[in-house]
Amino acid sequence: MKTTDTPPPADATTDTAGKIPGQRVAKQDAPESGKSISGSTLNVFSHGVLIIWAIMVVLPLLWAVMSSFKDDNSILSTPWALPDKLHFENWSRAWSSAHMSEYFLNTIIVVGFSLVGTLVLGSMAAYVLARFEFVGNRFIYFLFVGGMSFPIMLALVPLFYVMNNMQLLNTLPGLILAYIAYSLPFTVFFLTSFFRTLPSSIAEAAFVDGASHTRTFFQIMLPMAKPGLISVGIFNFLGQWNQYMLPTVLNTEPDNRVLAQGLVELATSQGYKGDYSGLFAGLVMAMLPILAAYIIFQRQVVQGLTAGALK
Repeated sequence: MKTTDTPPPADATTDTAGKIPGQRVAKQDAPESGKSISGSTLNVFSHGVLIIWAIMVVLPLLWAVMSSFKDDNSILSTPWALPDKLHFENWSRAWSSAHMSEYFLNTIIVVGFSLVGTLVLGSMAAYVLARFEFVGNRFIYFLFVGGMSFPIMLALVPLFYVMNNMQLLNTLPGLILAYIAYSLPFTVFFLTSFFRTLPSSIAEAAFVDGASHTRTFFQIMLPMAKPGLISVGIFNFLGQWNQYMLPTVLNTEPDNRVLAQGLVELATSQGYKGDYSGLFAGLVMAMLPILAAYIIFQRQVVQGLTAGALK
């Protein structure tokens, strides 16, 4: 009798090349596994770099806070040791005796008014440059961009004489105007790109309903640009709060000094003696508002920075 060959089962069939499909799939997955290995290696490397960077940033801050609660002898003899007890008198001495309360109030006034003025003027200029076409649009835009690259040191001498002629030298309003002028180029550059990402259909619908340009800007477009305003506001707040060169040149009146000037005065007023504990306390006082602002608005900062990329 002749036996007939039984056909192979369906799962054992081979393709035209004589290869089992399962083997072909396995060979196709090999490059993907290689990509996953390289991707995981890159993730480990990037996370390692971020951890090192975080340690480099956090350790000095923790050391400054720890030193603000130690006495001068402990700071010099055992700088890395924990304080034996919390010396809160360092904070009270820096706040009252070193006049940090006055410097703090002056800084809040100057930065508060200059930040509001920068955001209002910068957002209005950026909205016009981003949404309207007119003769000289690009020229004005590149003037603001060029202002970002202009060294502030080259403008100190003429700025000093301009402030002196306008009777604004050694005054808080003069310092506010200087801060606004110093922060406007970056604000206009940042917000112009942000306003271009906003949908124009909403503004057109407002115009159809009879809204004016002013009402459309303040009631419709400006609320939509809130993430961008918060982001550029945080950057301007950091720069204006830590500003030292402008107040040193334009604000030599002792009663109008800001925090940066006060910290330098606190560091040099004692001569060779040096109130290190009070200096660290004042430094932490000046640092806390910046940390609080970033912690509160960190989500809005990220949204403002990524809005243009996600559009």
